[in-house]
Amino acid sequence: MIDAQAPVETFDEIDSTVVEARRRAERGETGPVWLIARKQTAGRGRRGRAWLSPEGNLFATYLFSTTRPPAEIALLGFATGIAIAETVEAIIGAGRVTLKWPNDVFIDGAKASGIMLDSGALVSGVWVALAFGVNLANSPEAIDQPTISLRAVLPPDEPASEPLAFLAQMRPRLDGWAQRLVTEGFEPLRVAWMTRAHALGANVRVVQGETTLEGRVVGLSPCGELELDTADGRRLIAAGDVLLPSTA
Repeated sequence: MIDAQAPVETFDEIDSTVVEARRRAERGETGPVWLIARKQTAGRGRRGRAWLSPEGNLFATYLFSTTRPPAEIALLGFATGIAIAETVEAIIGAGRVTLKWPNDVFIDGAKASGIMLDSGALVSGVWVALAFGVNLANSPEAIDQPTISLRAVLPPDEPASEPLAFLAQMRPRLDGWAQRLVTEGFEPLRVAWMTRAHALGANVRVVQGETTLEGRVVGLSPCGELELDTADGRRLIAAGDVLLPSTA
């Protein structure tokens, strides 16, 4: 699903790379192509939320088409999270990066990256926009959880990664995990994700629209669902926002 040879297009400023991907797909241009912005004026996150986009960070969307099943496509979010985590670990060392279900990357307990997927039907298959942001130089304020940047955890005399340089380091890792997803299924991804699972064993709240569940995070199912032990037994959560004790 990830083309290692896909070209990269960069924009000094754009409303949103994922919105640009949808525009292209709706006029029949489905890539594969990477769309990278130096600055976004109307960045978009999961569930239509605004995505703050200070300069110096990586804002990326990979647009492609595929005939792979939707359930498999959805698992690309986990592959992307692991690829970002591995790239950050190559810079700052292991043990400080965790993955919060479904699609956030944390450094030292604070959000450093978010991931989302957009898609639409084609005559054959679907187009997919795999979008993510990584806080390289700056971390946005006034969101619903603590944030951090890569710059903040580096020595003062060590520059933060440039966006395109970080992407270049990440792409082979993402390609490798996407290939394994196709050939080996989700289990290798699930195992790699669980070694970095954020809030494993913690009591959390999961918000699903107007419904809120409370329980303890116990794992990740073979389909990518969050496994939550509640007062009424184990629940498998396919979608929702996980609120940790500090943000609940």
